[in-house]
Amino acid sequence: MDKDKLIESLTKQVADLTALVQSLTESNAALMETIRELQQQLNQNSQNSSKPPSSDGFNKPAPKSLRQKSGKKQGGQKGHPGAHMSIPHEPDEYSKHLPKKCLSCPHLNECVMNGNVFTCGEKRYEVNAVITTKVTEHQSIQVDSCPCTGESLTGEFPEGIRAYVQYGDSVSVLAGLLSTYGAVSAMRIHVLLGSLLGVSLSTGTITAMVSKCAQKVGSTLETIKSMLIGANVANFDETGTDVNGKTIWVHSSSTPELTYQTINAKRGQIGMEGNGVLTEFGGIAVHDCWSPYWKYNGITHAVCNAHLLRELTGVEQYSPEHKWAPMFKTLLRSMKKARDKAAAKGKTELSYYYLHKFDTEYDRLMKMADEECPLPPDPPQKKKGRKKKGKERSLIERLMALKASVCLFIRDFDVPFDNNQAERDVRNVKTKTKVSGCFRTESGAQDYLDIMSYISTGRKHGVSAYEALTAAFAGNAEIALQ
Repeated sequence: MDKDKLIESLTKQVADLTALVQSLTESNAALMETIRELQQQLNQNSQNSSKPPSSDGFNKPAPKSLRQKSGKKQGGQKGHPGAHMSIPHEPDEYSKHLPKKCLSCPHLNECVMNGNVFTCGEKRYEVNAVITTKVTEHQSIQVDSCPCTGESLTGEFPEGIRAYVQYGDSVSVLAGLLSTYGAVSAMRIHVLLGSLLGVSLSTGTITAMVSKCAQKVGSTLETIKSMLIGANVANFDETGTDVNGKTIWVHSSSTPELTYQTINAKRGQIGMEGNGVLTEFGGIAVHDCWSPYWKYNGITHAVCNAHLLRELTGVEQYSPEHKWAPMFKTLLRSMKKARDKAAAKGKTELSYYYLHKFDTEYDRLMKMADEECPLPPDPPQKKKGRKKKGKERSLIERLMALKASVCLFIRDFDVPFDNNQAERDVRNVKTKTKVSGCFRTESGAQDYLDIMSYISTGRKHGVSAYEALTAAFAGNAEIALQ
């Protein structure tokens, strides 16, 4: 082989090897990025991502509040009203305790007869629970021959008294409260009421009682829904639950005064439309930034900043070299602090000075984030599909695009900083699922949500769960809205 051919052959080998090295380098970089993303997914939890606490399973992270230390001492602060046990009503009975020496005194009877000897020195109260049943015998009175008309007459039983022996409304209320607000399973209700009251309620009877409770509050739910549609600001969220081994979705619409929840087999837009509030809502919707919410263009959107803080915590953990994330967390907290101070003074929005200051800082941090985590390079021509951005870059682009929704809470003080209201309102669903295991039927799950929507609304208006449900059986379900 002559010299020229040898050079040409070696040059080709070098080119081939260079291309191979380049290809392997690109593959290695892609694999390393995949490993990094998988490690992030493996370590994600409710503290550093938008995942709900229910997804943590048994590997729960150590509690870590998003709040910063205030510098105040632990416990109740100066001026805190405090709380203490109170006497629910006037005493039902009185127990007098004489000095021990008087009990063995031969003149005890004389002192007792003389009312001026003994006086009450100190009072202490003991509150006990008396659990019993009350049986009412309804008698249908007959008149063989009326003195006026001579006809035979028979008294009619009140409406609802149909069986020879039946349970009254108070038992239905108790069973309904234990099943819904108490999150107790039907079998445990059967055992509890059997041991406490001596009544043998079957699980089928308990289920029927819960359904009866749902029917009693049904008329009020439409009023709650209409009020939510007309609200200026409302919170929206969804969560999954188990119905006979199948995951279905609870869709919640709420405000600090109202709660309305429905169930649907779909989590997205179909489920939201089944709930019926967002489709007619025209105010400000506070949510967790899930994409189906943005399909409703006729409303103003406000993003939950608590979710953003958790995602920013994840960026801090996985990319500690990027400084924009902790600085953006500080910005969000500063905005909230300034807003809270202004609201305490009776203002409805921040001053121009603060708005301009936060607006400028927001843009500066987004520019820094763009530099620290730029767009990934375009894939080779032979590869199809979009560029893989990663969670951090996706978060940055979301913050850039949704600046108005992120900052809306400092421009309108009716808008909350987070979506905690909605999350608190759906938390009872998770509690019920954990305690009872699952719902047997979708209709049973909707009965539960109807009752909880009614009870939650009542409690927001200062009406206890027992008082609200008892009033519903008495035909006064509107008490929950008063």
